[in-house]
Amino acid sequence: MTIDPQELRLLGNADLLQLSKTAFFCSRHYPNDMEREANLWALEQRARGQCIVSGFHSQLEQQIFRYLLQGPTQPIVYVLARGIQPNIRSEYGPEIRAGRLLFVTPFEPDVTTSSEETTDIRNLLIAELAQQFFVPFLRAGGQLEQLFRAPATQHKPIFTLDLPDNQARQLPGAQLYQPNSMLGRHGG
Repeated sequence: MTIDPQELRLLGNADLLQLSKTAFFCSRHYPNDMEREANLWALEQRARGQCIVSGFHSQLEQQIFRYLLQGPTQPIVYVLARGIQPNIRSEYGPEIRAGRLLFVTPFEPDVTTSSEETTDIRNLLIAELAQQFFVPFLRAGGQLEQLFRAPATQHKPIFTLDLPDNQARQLPGAQLYQPNSMLGRHGG
């Protein structure tokens, strides 16, 4: 699936689409002991000013979104599984006006709730927009496992955490993420 950029609805700084983007995905059900490592990743991304693209749907994704918003210059592309609703402009006005937040969706405003179908389309769009992925945890048999079979995810670097039962470790080309030396450890 390739979505024509002319078919996207945007709210915010469209120039963020030109940046190199890391997609952030995490299964809804994940081990709680991985949150610290995921937060270290977010800290590093914020320090580097790396643009993050996500649907920010799972609890951990939402937590990381709130953290990234605290960075005064952090670029964020938030892809919706529904249309852009009027309340978004008022809720995120300062970040939108600052040019560091972009909402993207292929759906019209009359699509007010997400479904499994719109979520799948959103995730494919995120995969198309990203140059690499950070997937701290992927549960076997979930929607994300299916996503990583799609052509849009192929041949792009995938970083994950070394956790028991983490299906992301089995993805082709997956590399274990380790915080860089600025956070006290050396790694890639």
